[in-house]
Amino acid sequence: MTTLEPALQVQRVSPDDPLAAPLFAELALEYDARYGDLFGGADQELTRYPADEFLPPHGELILLLQDGAPVAGGAYRRHPDPDTAEVKRMWTASAHRRRGLARRVLAELERRAADRGYTRMYLTTGPRQPEAKALYLAAGWTPLFDPARPRPTDLESLRALPPGERHYAFEKDLA
Repeated sequence: MTTLEPALQVQRVSPDDPLAAPLFAELALEYDARYGDLFGGADQELTRYPADEFLPPHGELILLLQDGAPVAGGAYRRHPDPDTAEVKRMWTASAHRRRGLARRVLAELERRAADRGYTRMYLTTGPRQPEAKALYLAAGWTPLFDPARPRPTDLESLRALPPGERHYAFEKDLA
């Protein structure tokens, strides 16, 4: 465990760890509320990758704990490119938002991925998550899309887009 401030600690956990359950439960609600079945539904999205992809040596799932309770978290897994880690499962508990916790999780994931030898990170987020898009831009991630060309945010218009244009992709050089 690494201490961030007196009441916050970083802890690596397995996706099956009971401490991770609030992350997955709230992510499922968030995904379903924002996207419905656009990406196959939350259940499909949250089980798209085997749990072991988020474990060392190729990945990690971390939580920020406050007084032993999870308040934010995120993970990375090996991208098909072996030098690239892909960020997944970024989450902040709704009662703890607007405290900079996601930024802390992201920085910790970047540091841990670099320590494992990854030289690049990649992630995607959806157009119905403007706060995530703003976070990644503010954290120095490079958009792999034209930021001047907004994507629609209503589900009907998103469904009409080709699948590759339904999200925003970003990368960051860790070298």
